[in-house]
Amino acid sequence: QFNARAQWTGFEDAPATLAARYNGPIGRTFGLGIGVMSEQAAQLSRLKLHLDYAFRFSIQEDWKLSFGFFTEFQRMQVDNDVTTSSFYDPSDNLLEDLLNGKGEFDAAVGVFGTYRENTYGGLTFNNLVSSRLSDIAGGADNETFFSYYSFLFGHRFELNDPKISLEPSVMMRNIRNAPFQMDVNLKAGFLDDQLIAGVSYRSLGALGILLGTRLTNFNLYYSYDVSFQRFQKYNTGSHEVTIALSIQPKRNRQSANQ
Repeated sequence: QFNARAQWTGFEDAPATLAARYNGPIGRTFGLGIGVMSEQAAQLSRLKLHLDYAFRFSIQEDWKLSFGFFTEFQRMQVDNDVTTSSFYDPSDNLLEDLLNGKGEFDAAVGVFGTYRENTYGGLTFNNLVSSRLSDIAGGADNETFFSYYSFLFGHRFELNDPKISLEPSVMMRNIRNAPFQMDVNLKAGFLDDQLIAGVSYRSLGALGILLGTRLTNFNLYYSYDVSFQRFQKYNTGSHEVTIALSIQPKRNRQSANQ
């Protein structure tokens, strides 16, 4: 999967993000994911590398459950050009760390379940390492090991004729160094999901649209979102393009041909 995002287009030095990701099975019950992300915003650059590991199994015929573990390394750095600014303060320890490149590890654990393929839900506890280090250092009075989380719940309604599906979902996120956020989404699929359209409303005051297509093993998605905050008048919104390729195992292709 390849992803490119241009945030706040029209605003000088706005964030730009590039990412690549691979997810694949290991046998019938295990899964592995690896990814890299690069982001540039003015003089600040960020590089993320992550590794995901999942184990899935069936409780009953209708119930399936997965457990996952996520690890991440993040490195942030500020260009040396900032030292020529009149606002540069050599006594700023945080800035000095970023000039040299600051790296940190983090981790997350989560569970995801489906019922009869159409109903799904998941809960992830994020920032396990950083929240624990902050708690030890006394950086936050109310911060605990499971303070940060993401929750997802949705259901897919199948409309057999003319092969239309509707999928409402809700996601709640409480992430470190970010305000609480809730997204309410509605996605529609046409012609067995060969065409996809969606709309999303974010509690922080943002609206997004999604358009996509799926052709055999090739998936292409485009999304556009705008904010209702005052900052929106200084930009024309954010654009994101995602390309995903599905590679079937050799034994599955042979079975399909047979």
